Amino acid sequence: MYFGGYILYFLISLPALILGFWAQIKVQSAFNKYSRVRIYSGLSGSQIARRILDMNNLQDVGIEEVGGILSDHYDPRSRILRLSTAVYRSPSIAAAGVAAHEASHAIQHRENYPLLQLRTAMVPTVQIGSWLGPIVFIVGLFMSSTIGTTIAWVGLILFAATAVFALVTLPVEYDASRRAKAWLSTSGVMFQEETRGVNSVLDAAALTYVAAAIQAISTIFYYAFLLLGRNRE
Repeated sequence: MYFGGYILYFLISLPALILGFWAQIKVQSAFNKYSRVRIYSGLSGSQIARRILDMNNLQDVGIEEVGGILSDHYDPRSRILRLSTAVYRSPSIAAAGVAAHEASHAIQHRENYPLLQLRTAMVPTVQIGSWLGPIVFIVGLFMSSTIGTTIAWVGLILFAATAVFALVTLPVEYDASRRAKAWLSTSGVMFQEETRGVNSVLDAAALTYVAAAIQAISTIFYYAFLLLGRNRE
C-alpha cells in the first residue's frame, strides 16, 4: 500500500509542484522586468499606497518599509501596510502594482470584506494545523489500532485547515488585484500602456496562490488515501 501510495502522491503532487515552480519563475520574471520600468508620474510604491489609503479615508493606516524580497503585506491587526524596499522606494510599474494591491487589502478591511475577515480569523488555527497536523497524522498512522486511525483523522482535519485557508485566500487576492488595477487605470498616475505591466505582475502573483491551494488539496487527498487504504487492510 505504501509504495502505491508514494506513486499516487507523486502523480497527484507533480502538477501542483510544476505549477508552483512555474508561477514563482513567472512572478519573479515579471517583477524584475517591470521593476526596471519607471512610471511617468515618478511616484514611488509608498507614495501610491498613501494616495490610495488617503482617498479611501484610511489616514490611520500606516506604511512601513520592511526587508526581504516580495515580503509586502497588509497586517489587519496592527493596521499597517508593510512594503519591501524594492516596492516602498521604487517609482516602477512593478512597485505601483504591488503597492496598490496591498493597499486594496486595507480597503477590504475597512469594508469588512467577509472573506478577508474569515482568512484573518483562521490564521491562528492554520499556524497550528500546518505543523501539528502532519505530526499527529503520522503518529496515528503508525499506531496499529482503531485509536491510531482516529488520531490520524484528527491530524488530517488539522492539516485540512491549510487547504481551506488557501482556498479562502484566492478570492481575497483576486479582489485586491481587481481593485488595484481599476484604481491605477483611472487615477491618472500611470499611462494606459503602463497598466499592462501591472497586469502582468499581479496576474503572475495570483498563480502562486492557485498553486498553493492545489498543493494543499493534493496533500489532503494523499493523506486520505493512506487512511482509507489502511482501513481496507
